[in-house]
Amino acid sequence: MHSTIPTPGPSARQDAAQPAALSHAPRRVVAAAVAGNALEFYDFLSYAFFAVYIGKTFFPVHSSYMSLLLSLAVFGFGFFARPVGGVVFGLMGDRVGRRASLILTLALMTLGTLGVALTPSYASIGLAAPAIVVLARLVQGFALGGEIGPSSAFLIEAAPADRRGLYASWQFASQGAGILVAGLMGLLFGRLLGHEAMLAWGWRAAFLLGLLVVPLALYLRSSMPETLHAAAAKPERRPRRAPLRYVVIAVGVILGGTVSAYVGSYMTTYAIATLGMPPNAAMAATVALGLFTLVFAVVGGWMCDRFGRKPTMLWPRVVSALATVPAFMLLDASPGALTLVLVTSVLAAINALTGAATLVAVPEVFERRHRALGLGVAYAIGVSIFGGTTQFIVTWLIHATGNPIAPAWYATAASVVAVAAMLIMPETRDEAA
Repeated sequence: MHSTIPTPGPSARQDAAQPAALSHAPRRVVAAAVAGNALEFYDFLSYAFFAVYIGKTFFPVHSSYMSLLLSLAVFGFGFFARPVGGVVFGLMGDRVGRRASLILTLALMTLGTLGVALTPSYASIGLAAPAIVVLARLVQGFALGGEIGPSSAFLIEAAPADRRGLYASWQFASQGAGILVAGLMGLLFGRLLGHEAMLAWGWRAAFLLGLLVVPLALYLRSSMPETLHAAAAKPERRPRRAPLRYVVIAVGVILGGTVSAYVGSYMTTYAIATLGMPPNAAMAATVALGLFTLVFAVVGGWMCDRFGRKPTMLWPRVVSALATVPAFMLLDASPGALTLVLVTSVLAAINALTGAATLVAVPEVFERRHRALGLGVAYAIGVSIFGGTTQFIVTWLIHATGNPIAPAWYATAASVVAVAAMLIMPETRDEAA
């Protein structure tokens, strides 16, 4: 792979500025960043996968549709704090360091997850139950909003010059890992437990089991090297760009992948609530989503280094815009487990290719001194506005229109906007990190 990837002068100079500690432990460096990130996405997104049970626990209204809608609205509340987290931890990452930011986000995510998992039901403590869950979701959102910027900046700065795409792709791949584990937990619990046990305590156990890896993740992050000032001795040889302009462009780039990703994470709920499939069969969609996101994100990172950031971002997003509606039409015409897994897998693979490239290209477009803040704010705004509302909007669209294809049209519109923004983005592969 090394012989086919061009390594121009600026990248070579940047590579020379890498601290020795980073070159001796590349696997440990990647693990430090992605272990905590995978855990945080597992905790945050598990809420979506168990939304049906959480809705009945904390929002026991007469209509199952309203119970689910209220549960998904609280899922969206977690996104409100993400821009704040992006700013706070982005500034912290760019001034204090990447490592300190990542340790604190992990600690806060653990606290928020405990709040969701251990809160008594509405039947036990009344209105205090949904109030505590909303607060816990805000803490989770604040933490996750601050995770992306510093961790992506760290991976890019820790990587060898010709592998920045591959290293940074593990940011997106770790999200797939978190989804995969959440899906496997859902399948396991669904097979071992009945509906009543899942409603009573099964979904809570899935959250708590994820926290078992917190000590390892904290250990890895506390021992990771600091990359913020790794190349301070050498001036940056890269184009000077206006941070605000590229934050706006980055939001447009990110929203396409965000809507597609959260439509993907909605597939389990969609299969149960709209297609009428049994929960065990529906949970297979989550496993497929996680597996194909994990694998194809790494493929996307390799393609970034081989072919460039921009084509790897752009062409899969074009395919996504063209393929999502036909895929949902197929699923609606043949709503079986096999079709569900096939559709979810194909759409997840396409989104992972472009999503991994996005999480390489967007941080690279910013100078090092603005990198964690620039990506953190752009990602948090894009995800808060579009990710936090996606599942609520598509649930409402299906109910209001009676059209089960509605989520696909919404995802397609977002992809079109993202393609337009990607055309403006510069190519950054051959620039110094």
